[in-house]
Amino acid sequence: MNSLTALDSVQLNFNAATLTALNVVLAVIMFGVALDLTTRDFRRVVTMPRAFAVGLVAQFVLLPAMTYLLVLALRPPPSVALGLFLVAACPGGTISNFLTAHARGNTALSVSMSAVSSLAAIVMTPLNLSFWSSLYAPTAVLLTDIALNSWRVVAVVLLVLALPLVLGLATRTYLPRFAERLFRPFRLASIACFVGFVALALQANWSIFVAHVADIAILVIAHNLIAFASGYGVATMAGLTAYDRRAVTLELGIQNSGLGLVLVFDFFDGLGGMASFAALWGIWHIVAGLGVAEWWRGRALPTTAA
Repeated sequence: MNSLTALDSVQLNFNAATLTALNVVLAVIMFGVALDLTTRDFRRVVTMPRAFAVGLVAQFVLLPAMTYLLVLALRPPPSVALGLFLVAACPGGTISNFLTAHARGNTALSVSMSAVSSLAAIVMTPLNLSFWSSLYAPTAVLLTDIALNSWRVVAVVLLVLALPLVLGLATRTYLPRFAERLFRPFRLASIACFVGFVALALQANWSIFVAHVADIAILVIAHNLIAFASGYGVATMAGLTAYDRRAVTLELGIQNSGLGLVLVFDFFDGLGGMASFAALWGIWHIVAGLGVAEWWRGRALPTTAA
């Protein structure tokens, strides 16, 4: 991991206009996702409280704690370690809903966890990032130098996650036919825009990314594997059905790295290790998630969904 130390002093190039565009793209994605939500998705939490509680605790407590242990074991450079803590502090990624459905898991549980964790991220993302980073001396020093303003993080999460989520939900509630017509093309177009946006960002900093991609990839794969294993392990120990385990596992393995990138460029000036880790995670977790979902899809659940 020594070759990664160079990333501590590298800043990826994003100007103010590009950063604004990234915020808008992520907000548009969240609005598109919310077009497929209804108040029933939130009420389902009441009908499956144990599975939902297990998933939420795993998301905001277990995954950051396991990330901390991974950082202690591997001792990556500070900026890269901060990238691990950041991704672990983000809510579940919205593609987990599609993957859960493809894996024949509990899609309603997945949607509920994604929606509620996105709202909870207003508080939990800055809290987890500050707390776990402060426990690891190299990142604690880095945070002190940067002087992270948690309230500003809250404001950004509110604008790019919570507000679009509420607006999309309101559109689906009061203009259901319009929302149904808009949902699929809107969601596909917004995700395509985000992928293209990340690709352009990497192209602008291609030499930096290529020089360190192999070492970053090892960390991303290890961290993502721990996320999937944590979700499956805690769901199994909690006695959840296989139907629910698939949802919890995919929810932990798919993190909202788009939010992570927004925070990197908003608050950490494109710090090389953080940005590279979050960007590569955004690519890898889709590949890994599709693999897990496809493997499960070929293994049908019993009629009892146990």
